[in-house]
Amino acid sequence: QVSGIKSLYESELADARRVLDETAKERARLQIEIGKLGAELEEFNKSYKKKEADLSVAQGRIKDLEVLFHRSEAELNTVLNEKRSLEAEVADLRAQLAKAEDGHAVAKKQLEKETLMRVDLENRCQSLQEDLDFRKNVFEEEIRETRKRHEHRLIEVDTSRQQEYESKMTQALEDLRNQHDEQVKLYKMELEQTYQAKLENAKLSSDQNDKAAGAAREELKEACMRIETLTYQLSSLQKQASAAEDRVRELEEMMAGEREKFRKMLDAKEKEMTDMRDQMQLQLTEYQELLDVKLALDMEISAYRKLLEGEEERLKLSPSPSSRVTVSRATSSSSSSSTSLIRSSRGKRKRLEAEELSGTSGIGTGSISGSSSSSFQMSQQASATGSISIEEIDLEGKYVQLKNNSEKDQSLGNWRLKRQIGDGEEIAYKFTPKYVLRAGQTVTIWGADAGVSHSPPSVLVWKNQGSWGTGGNIRTYLVNSEGEEVAVRNVTKSMVRENEEEEDEAEFGEDDLFNQQGDPRTTSRGCSVM
Repeated sequence: QVSGIKSLYESELADARRVLDETAKERARLQIEIGKLGAELEEFNKSYKKKEADLSVAQGRIKDLEVLFHRSEAELNTVLNEKRSLEAEVADLRAQLAKAEDGHAVAKKQLEKETLMRVDLENRCQSLQEDLDFRKNVFEEEIRETRKRHEHRLIEVDTSRQQEYESKMTQALEDLRNQHDEQVKLYKMELEQTYQAKLENAKLSSDQNDKAAGAAREELKEACMRIETLTYQLSSLQKQASAAEDRVRELEEMMAGEREKFRKMLDAKEKEMTDMRDQMQLQLTEYQELLDVKLALDMEISAYRKLLEGEEERLKLSPSPSSRVTVSRATSSSSSSSTSLIRSSRGKRKRLEAEELSGTSGIGTGSISGSSSSSFQMSQQASATGSISIEEIDLEGKYVQLKNNSEKDQSLGNWRLKRQIGDGEEIAYKFTPKYVLRAGQTVTIWGADAGVSHSPPSVLVWKNQGSWGTGGNIRTYLVNSEGEEVAVRNVTKSMVRENEEEEDEAEFGEDDLFNQQGDPRTTSRGCSVM
């Protein structure tokens, strides 16, 4: 029983070892396959990346080819148009050539007909001549036979009558011969006359046909020469078109370079403008600080003066001559947004100063009187995309002035100068088709009511319009012949309110700092009391 268990255990152990060996072999096989599949996966990834790179390159190439295709399509359209025109000319020439060939064929047919008629007449003349010869031979043969018969008869007749018969026969034969000769001569003369007439007609028709054929040959030669000339012109035009295409490509490249150059210059200018704005903001900040210091000093001076006057009254001393500063006040209109900002800040500070002075307690007495006034502020904004700009406009609507800022003459044919006031109706002045504005020159368009005489090209008068018009919001712009705006100038009128304060001891205005102390950026932060 123990041996049976041992043998059973050994058999199961052998089976387990066999299964283990098979599992190890299968594992090794699977690992090999996994390695192969990993290598294939890496190769597929590499090929996929390469395909993606090729695809991106191909897409870029496709875009370039599309651009080239569109350009070639446009060039092909132009060449096809030229080809159509040349084909139309060639068709006309072919029609003329066909017409000339038809005329030549007709002339050739007429020549052949006349030739056939001539040959027919010659054949008829030859047949008549042969018939004449044949009849002559027949008549001669008859005469010989008749002579033989008469000879035989004469032999048979009596010798006494022989001489008589011979003389009669001779006389009859001579008469017959004479008649026959006369008939032959008449017939021959008629035949010769008919032949000569028909021959002359044939010669005339042949000469006419020769002339027509020669003219047709000349026309054919001229048509061939014209076709050769047109072919040469076509080749020269194709060469010119190719040269023009090369020139267009060069100009496009130059334009791209110039565009890039101007873009860089524009970026530099914008950077400079940004720096200037920053500098202006810094200067405004410094100016505001100086104004704050000045206001504080003025308040201190006023307080010390009131204290001094109170002490003088308490000690009953002779009052010192009070210092009075009188400043002239000026109000002006400005088109700069920074100036209006500074003035608004000044008005605010003056109102603040008045409130602080009125709210201070225990520091003397004083009266402050204020009055408000209003003024109009005009702001103008101008821009131009080309060489022509709107240089100046009259606020009363009398004229508008344009200027050519380039070094080349500018054609203003069919251009329109338009103006719109607020939401009102638009008016437009149209230039003549041949008007040209010289380089660096200006032109002024006056209204009819301005009383100015028409003196082109620098002074023009709008005869159909009395005035350009006035208003609070004026927009004047220049439009070229294609309807694009090339220059604009806007004028805006707004009302500004200002407060004026008068102190019984001192008066200060918006421009006092510059009139008394100079520029705050260049002077020291101090104030003198007179």
